[in-house]
Amino acid sequence: MIAESPTKKATYYEELRGKGYSRRDFMKFCTMITAYMGLQSSGVAQVAEALKNKPRVPVIWLHFQECTCCSESFIRSSHPIVADIILDKISLDYTETLMAAAGHQAEAAMQKTMKDYHGEYVLCVEGSVPAGADGVYCMIGGKTSMDILHEAAEGAKAIICWGSCASNGCVQAAKPNPTKATPIHKIIKGKPIIKVPGCPPIGEVMAGVLVHLITFGTIPALDGIGRPKAFYSKRVHDSCYRRPYYDAGMFVETFDDENAKRGYCLYKVGCKGPSTYNACGVMRWNNGVSYPIQSGHGCFGCSEESFWDNGPIYARQANAGLFGIEANADKIGMVALGVTAAGIAAHAVATNLRKHKIVEDLISEGKQGEKELKEQ
Repeated sequence: MIAESPTKKATYYEELRGKGYSRRDFMKFCTMITAYMGLQSSGVAQVAEALKNKPRVPVIWLHFQECTCCSESFIRSSHPIVADIILDKISLDYTETLMAAAGHQAEAAMQKTMKDYHGEYVLCVEGSVPAGADGVYCMIGGKTSMDILHEAAEGAKAIICWGSCASNGCVQAAKPNPTKATPIHKIIKGKPIIKVPGCPPIGEVMAGVLVHLITFGTIPALDGIGRPKAFYSKRVHDSCYRRPYYDAGMFVETFDDENAKRGYCLYKVGCKGPSTYNACGVMRWNNGVSYPIQSGHGCFGCSEESFWDNGPIYARQANAGLFGIEANADKIGMVALGVTAAGIAAHAVATNLRKHKIVEDLISEGKQGEKELKEQ
């Protein structure tokens, strides 16, 4: 590995070459991550230039009330460079889950990063913060997570909320919310905050957010509730391969019926895809192999606020806030089926009429031929 001098920090590209990756590997990674970020092909050069010339961005990664699924998703990204370069270098700053140091050494690493890179480091937070009982539900090294968050956020350039726990409280904040679990944006003010919700978010989405910060030095364009538009601008419903079945009114009624085996739409068994914004259907998990709907389970809207309190997971949404042709899925389904049935009947009638006409023509031709033979 290329060592960092006190005056010059190694760039991402230098770290990459030091780990044995070729320039070809590097460019393949830049192309992949640019596509995931939703940039034009010309953006590949910008990403490559930034990773070749910019030194590593210091990152502090905190863990509070969560299950670590966000970290698990990130380190299982489909491209090894995500973990080997970005995450490996992150671990040299501070992250309880992956860093080698522990105890006082770990605390010293975080304090050093906050001091040496004040105003330059990125703060990543995984998990909600308990505001109840003076914060005793989540303490690290004798400090409450609330105190740790305020201390780390003070000198941060930007804050990234990994997963639904940090973005909206997730299941910890479900009623009655005994620990008073609180998302980061309700605690920290005056700092750029990027929400990357999901339970967990997709690893490539997480990598894309970090690479955008590295490349452009700014946070990506966000939607109305603070999520990157590149990954949260379309509904799961819009990219779902089962969408044609929804439009045709062909639904799974129970998970063990014949319609489930045929891969019909899961809306009636609780799929929240029509009201959930995420890139699941496009990017997927596990090297792009699958996502919940493809595995036969409906989306339960984990990237949306209060998804845990939005009714039973396996009950369809009677009013999903849809519009146009989707205003009432059941009605549209019945109409679609009615139109289909009518179409089948009409087709059958038309076919029979055509057949009848053909038979009549053949009989007529036969009689004409018989007449001509007699005349000869």
